[in-house]
Amino acid sequence: MAVREAGQGGADAGGYAGARAGAYAEGYSGRYAGGHTGGHPGGSGGDHAGGCAGDCPHGAREGHRRAVAAFLRRRDEFAAGQGLPAAVAHSASASRQWVSEELAQCAEHVAERGRAEGQAWLTGLWRRTAAVVWAAVVLLLLGQALTAVGAGWTAARTAGLAAALVTALSLTAAAWFHRARGGVLAPVIGEDNRLSTSRTVAAAWVLFVAYSVLVLAGQLAAASRQRERDALISGLDLARGAGLVTVLAVLCGIAVLVRRVVGLRVLGQRLQKVRADRPRAADLLTDDAGRGTFADIQYVVISGVALVFAAVRLARRPEQLPDLPWGAAVVVLVSAATYLAGKYAEGGRPVILSVVRAREAGDLDGPIRTGDDIEIRGAGFVPPGAQGADRLARMVVRVGTVHVHVPLVPVPGGFRNPTDALLTVPVPADVEPGRVDVQVVTAAGVETNRYAVDVTE
Repeated sequence: MAVREAGQGGADAGGYAGARAGAYAEGYSGRYAGGHTGGHPGGSGGDHAGGCAGDCPHGAREGHRRAVAAFLRRRDEFAAGQGLPAAVAHSASASRQWVSEELAQCAEHVAERGRAEGQAWLTGLWRRTAAVVWAAVVLLLLGQALTAVGAGWTAARTAGLAAALVTALSLTAAAWFHRARGGVLAPVIGEDNRLSTSRTVAAAWVLFVAYSVLVLAGQLAAASRQRERDALISGLDLARGAGLVTVLAVLCGIAVLVRRVVGLRVLGQRLQKVRADRPRAADLLTDDAGRGTFADIQYVVISGVALVFAAVRLARRPEQLPDLPWGAAVVVLVSAATYLAGKYAEGGRPVILSVVRAREAGDLDGPIRTGDDIEIRGAGFVPPGAQGADRLARMVVRVGTVHVHVPLVPVPGGFRNPTDALLTVPVPADVEPGRVDVQVVTAAGVETNRYAVDVTE
């Protein structure tokens, strides 16, 4: 498909307006809407055909799947030069604008379906998180029963099981009160609707320390002799749990600090954040674009290994807080410092490096004129997590005082415009000749630097 045309005439505008009046109703409403419309369960559309509303996850999931499939078919048709109405097929600029708006509206419908699916999934998550919590209690009971064979059942095992029941009941109640926000996972879901690595790691250590103290409290309640009670109380001495307390304090502090750092960097336009449809487990190990990050991976792995070590120490000596050795504690602290440094280093403001006149084969060299296409070269135009067509369609280029929406140019399997390092937009006829500033506004709302270009008549 042609990307540009060296002029804009009245025939193009009239053909485009006529195409929007007739061909849109036939092409979009007939092909696209018919591809994903479905009925409610029990209706003529079949069970969970995509028309469910409210908190039905099956209908929302099916509706999203059908919307995505219809959008991909539509995009590939346009990439192959098919589906264009005759009124705009003769003009490269009119056909590009028509295709871009078609895809933008299709993508917005896909995004709405995705948000509906994400909300339905999040609403039903609290039952699954509660089930996982009670499954962990059952596994603890089975483990204690198996290890008690030969050694006998002790008061420490009873205290451990009682502490697990208290923790599970508390988490279940919290999951019910936060059932619209993901149940147990609600406190570790960030403002961008993704699982927060720092909050998840800190929450895991908080739960472990709380469980350890409950185990000691249960044994203290069951102890009948003064010597046993004194030994249990001395098990809470800071000298024995200094490593554990230090790790807990630092990790909780990092969870609060990271939230503050990210918030300030977003407000200062030094970090671009877009909201996800729903949280995923992979968020703990990846960035917003779904790519694995070293800082997050090493933080989760090292903290998880240290947590397992502390749990083993608690199982071996349940009469005191797990004495996490300073060697292991320092390793966790170094990992946390690396993670925090990675948060400070990530992101960056998008920047325009150059603006040139787009040239196709056979075109003559010349200055930038109104109606010409310009290539904006730079970096950071597409924020992480904004690769979807609905986010790409929100990108705007300010040419002087005129706002130009970046057209979507499809190719098989994706888009060749816009990209993270290159945008192609037409210079509108409303731009006055002379020196004008060019500025890109990304899908995250972040503005680039201004770049001055000369526009001639």
